[in-house]
Amino acid sequence: MPNAVGRFGRLSWLWLSLLVLVIDQASKFYFEGKLEMYQQIVIIPDYFSWTLAYNTGAAFSFLADSSGWQRWLFALIAVVVSAVLVVWLKRLGRNETWLAIALALVLGGALGNLYDRIALGHVIDFILVHWQNRWYFPAFNFADSAITVGAVMLALDMFKSKKTGEAVHD
Repeated sequence: MPNAVGRFGRLSWLWLSLLVLVIDQASKFYFEGKLEMYQQIVIIPDYFSWTLAYNTGAAFSFLADSSGWQRWLFALIAVVVSAVLVVWLKRLGRNETWLAIALALVLGGALGNLYDRIALGHVIDFILVHWQNRWYFPAFNFADSAITVGAVMLALDMFKSKKTGEAVHD
Protein backbone atom coordinates (compact mmCIF):
# COMPACT_ATOMS: atom_id res chain seq x y z
CA MET A 1 0.00 0.00 0.00
CA PRO A 2 2.42 2.66 -1.09
CA ASN A 3 -0.23 5.38 -1.13
CA ALA A 4 -2.03 4.48 2.10
CA VAL A 5 -1.42 7.93 3.57
CA GLY A 6 -3.87 9.92 1.46
CA ARG A 7 -5.80 12.98 2.52
CA PHE A 8 -6.14 11.99 6.20
CA GLY A 9 -2.44 11.30 6.71
CA ARG A 10 -1.57 8.26 8.78
CA LEU A 11 -5.06 8.38 10.29
CA SER A 12 -6.18 6.46 7.22
CA TRP A 13 -4.88 3.43 9.16
CA LEU A 14 -7.86 3.81 11.50
CA TRP A 15 -9.71 1.44 9.14
CA LEU A 16 -7.55 -1.34 10.60
CA SER A 17 -8.51 -0.30 14.14
CA LEU A 18 -12.17 -0.35 13.10
CA LEU A 19 -11.76 -3.81 11.56
CA VAL A 20 -10.22 -5.12 14.80
CA LEU A 21 -13.06 -3.55 16.79
CA VAL A 22 -15.75 -5.09 14.56
CA ILE A 23 -14.19 -8.58 14.55
CA ASP A 24 -13.67 -8.39 18.32
CA GLN A 25 -17.25 -7.37 19.08
CA ALA A 26 -18.75 -9.84 16.58
CA SER A 27 -16.73 -12.74 18.02
CA LYS A 28 -17.67 -11.81 21.60
CA PHE A 29 -21.34 -11.57 20.62
CA TYR A 30 -21.15 -14.96 18.92
CA PHE A 31 -19.47 -16.81 21.79
CA GLU A 32 -21.58 -15.17 24.47
CA GLY A 33 -24.68 -16.41 22.63
CA LYS A 34 -23.27 -19.88 22.02
CA LEU A 35 -21.66 -20.79 25.36
CA GLU A 36 -22.62 -20.91 29.01
CA MET A 37 -20.20 -19.39 31.50
CA TYR A 38 -16.99 -21.50 31.70
CA GLN A 39 -18.34 -24.08 29.26
CA GLN A 40 -15.59 -25.39 26.99
CA ILE A 41 -15.75 -26.53 23.39
CA VAL A 42 -12.56 -28.43 22.65
CA ILE A 43 -11.03 -27.51 19.30
CA ILE A 44 -7.62 -29.18 19.65
CA PRO A 45 -7.64 -31.71 22.51
CA ASP A 46 -5.20 -30.84 25.31
CA TYR A 47 -4.28 -27.49 23.71
CA PHE A 48 -7.07 -25.20 22.54
CA SER A 49 -10.72 -24.60 23.46
CA TRP A 50 -13.45 -22.03 23.17
CA THR A 51 -14.89 -20.93 26.50
CA LEU A 52 -16.82 -18.03 28.00
CA ALA A 53 -15.42 -15.97 30.85
CA TYR A 54 -16.00 -12.45 32.12
CA ASN A 55 -13.01 -10.45 33.33
CA THR A 56 -13.76 -7.43 35.53
CA GLY A 57 -10.04 -6.76 35.96
CA ALA A 58 -7.22 -6.09 33.55
CA ALA A 59 -4.74 -8.51 31.98
CA PHE A 60 -4.54 -11.82 33.82
CA SER A 61 -7.58 -10.70 35.89
CA PHE A 62 -5.51 -8.08 37.72
CA LEU A 63 -7.79 -6.37 40.30
CA ALA A 64 -10.77 -8.52 39.23
CA ASP A 65 -11.77 -9.05 42.87
CA SER A 66 -12.01 -5.33 43.60
CA SER A 67 -15.34 -3.66 44.36
CA GLY A 68 -16.01 -2.20 40.90
CA TRP A 69 -13.92 0.98 40.88
CA GLN A 70 -11.38 -0.75 38.63
CA ARG A 71 -13.91 -0.73 35.78
CA TRP A 72 -13.67 3.06 35.55
CA LEU A 73 -9.92 3.19 36.20
CA PHE A 74 -9.23 0.77 33.34
CA ALA A 75 -11.74 2.59 31.12
CA LEU A 76 -9.97 5.89 31.81
CA ILE A 77 -6.58 4.34 31.08
CA ALA A 78 -7.94 2.91 27.79
CA VAL A 79 -9.33 6.32 26.77
CA VAL A 80 -6.02 8.06 27.51
CA VAL A 81 -3.96 5.38 25.74
CA SER A 82 -6.32 5.48 22.74
CA ALA A 83 -5.98 9.27 22.49
CA VAL A 84 -2.18 9.00 22.67
CA LEU A 85 -2.21 6.32 19.96
CA VAL A 86 -4.36 8.46 17.64
CA VAL A 87 -2.01 11.45 18.08
CA TRP A 88 1.05 9.21 17.56
CA LEU A 89 -0.54 7.68 14.46
CA LYS A 90 -1.32 11.13 13.06
CA ARG A 91 2.32 12.22 13.46
CA LEU A 92 3.90 9.24 11.71
CA GLY A 93 5.88 9.72 8.53
CA ARG A 94 5.00 8.22 5.16
CA ASN A 95 7.54 5.41 5.44
CA GLU A 96 6.41 4.21 8.88
CA THR A 97 3.86 1.65 7.72
CA TRP A 98 5.05 -1.05 10.15
CA LEU A 99 4.59 1.31 13.08
CA ALA A 100 1.20 2.49 11.76
CA ILE A 101 -0.05 -1.10 11.60
CA ALA A 102 1.23 -1.78 15.13
CA LEU A 103 -0.46 1.31 16.56
CA ALA A 104 -3.71 0.61 14.70
CA LEU A 105 -3.82 -2.95 16.07
CA VAL A 106 -3.25 -1.80 19.65
CA LEU A 107 -5.84 0.96 19.24
CA GLY A 108 -8.49 -1.39 17.84
CA GLY A 109 -7.92 -3.87 20.64
CA ALA A 110 -8.02 -1.17 23.30
CA LEU A 111 -11.30 0.17 21.90
CA GLY A 112 -12.83 -3.33 21.76
CA ASN A 113 -12.11 -3.99 25.42
CA LEU A 114 -13.07 -0.41 26.36
CA TYR A 115 -16.51 -0.92 24.83
CA ASP A 116 -17.02 -4.09 26.91
CA ARG A 117 -15.82 -2.44 30.07
CA ILE A 118 -18.12 0.58 29.73
CA ALA A 119 -21.21 -1.17 28.30
CA LEU A 120 -21.03 -4.42 30.27
CA GLY A 121 -18.80 -3.80 33.28
CA HIS A 122 -16.50 -6.64 32.24
CA VAL A 123 -14.52 -7.87 29.25
CA ILE A 124 -15.72 -10.99 27.45
CA ASP A 125 -13.00 -13.61 26.94
CA PHE A 126 -13.46 -16.79 24.91
CA ILE A 127 -10.08 -18.16 23.75
CA LEU A 128 -8.48 -20.75 26.02
CA VAL A 129 -4.98 -22.10 25.40
CA HIS A 130 -3.85 -24.92 27.67
CA TRP A 131 -1.63 -27.93 27.99
CA GLN A 132 -3.58 -31.05 28.90
CA ASN A 133 -5.29 -30.37 32.23
CA ARG A 134 -2.09 -29.18 33.88
CA TRP A 135 -1.54 -25.64 32.61
CA TYR A 136 -4.02 -23.02 31.47
CA PHE A 137 -3.21 -19.61 30.06
CA PRO A 138 -5.85 -17.07 31.16
CA ALA A 139 -8.75 -16.82 28.71
CA PHE A 140 -8.46 -13.94 26.26
CA ASN A 141 -10.21 -12.46 23.21
CA PHE A 142 -9.54 -11.09 19.73
CA ALA A 143 -8.87 -7.57 21.09
CA ASP A 144 -6.21 -8.96 23.43
CA SER A 145 -4.61 -10.76 20.49
CA ALA A 146 -4.52 -7.56 18.41
CA ILE A 147 -2.99 -5.65 21.33
CA THR A 148 -0.35 -8.35 21.77
CA VAL A 149 0.56 -8.51 18.06
CA GLY A 150 0.73 -4.70 17.91
CA ALA A 151 2.88 -4.55 21.05
CA VAL A 152 5.28 -7.17 19.65
CA MET A 153 5.51 -5.16 16.42
CA LEU A 154 6.26 -2.01 18.47
CA ALA A 155 8.98 -3.87 20.39
CA LEU A 156 10.53 -5.18 17.16
CA ASP A 157 10.49 -1.64 15.78
CA MET A 158 12.26 -0.34 18.90
CA PHE A 159 14.89 -3.11 18.84
CA LYS A 160 15.54 -2.56 15.15
CA SER A 161 15.84 1.19 15.77
CA LYS A 162 18.28 0.65 18.61
CA LYS A 163 20.43 -1.83 16.70
CA THR A 164 20.67 -0.10 13.32
CA GLY A 165 19.63 3.44 14.06
CA GLU A 166 16.55 3.08 11.88
CA ALA A 167 13.12 1.65 12.55
CA VAL A 168 11.49 -1.31 10.80
CA HIS A 169 9.92 0.27 7.73
CA ASP A 170 8.63 -0.71 4.32
